[in-house]
Amino acid sequence: MRLFAAVLPPDDVVHELAVEVGRLKKLPGAEGLRWTGRPGWHFTLAFYGEVDDGLVPALTTRLARAASRTEPFELALRGGGQFGRGRALWAGAEGDLRTMRLLAERAEAAARKAGVPMEEHRRYKAHLTVARSRDAVDVRPYLDALDGFRSRTWTVGELVLVRSNLPASGVVGEQPRYEAVARRALGAAG
Repeated sequence: MRLFAAVLPPDDVVHELAVEVGRLKKLPGAEGLRWTGRPGWHFTLAFYGEVDDGLVPALTTRLARAASRTEPFELALRGGGQFGRGRALWAGAEGDLRTMRLLAERAEAAARKAGVPMEEHRRYKAHLTVARSRDAVDVRPYLDALDGFRSRTWTVGELVLVRSNLPASGVVGEQPRYEAVARRALGAAG
């Protein structure tokens, strides 16, 4: 199954972002972007790709340990950015990014220890993808609009192992479906 570890924003923060994305979709050229839907709004901590079903129990156990060793932390959505000359437009984060980066490193290490093959390590950059494009796009108007965006601050209290079900119908614009495979509380209570 195709898996990743993530931090999921609470529903009210997702609603705040939905209002902002609604504004972005009204900007000129917005119809040329593929906008991610609410179910896809998450902060990926570590992407595992296709994981053999036999490795999932060990991965879940290791992620539980990683979560229990990481205290809950404060986070908010803030501003935005882009990767690949506009191929990915994202909302950024502010708050205890050091702890979030530590949790991402622990989620990656958990996979390696569980026997999940991982690509080379890249420095973690907290981001929540809101749109993609196959081609380079001038996203400056979107970045300018996102510059003043800030959600309320919330306490991240769990790490979530998520299964990504890619579209199989071939219907243009169909989004992946996501389901939580495991949720692990942060801190000693986890």
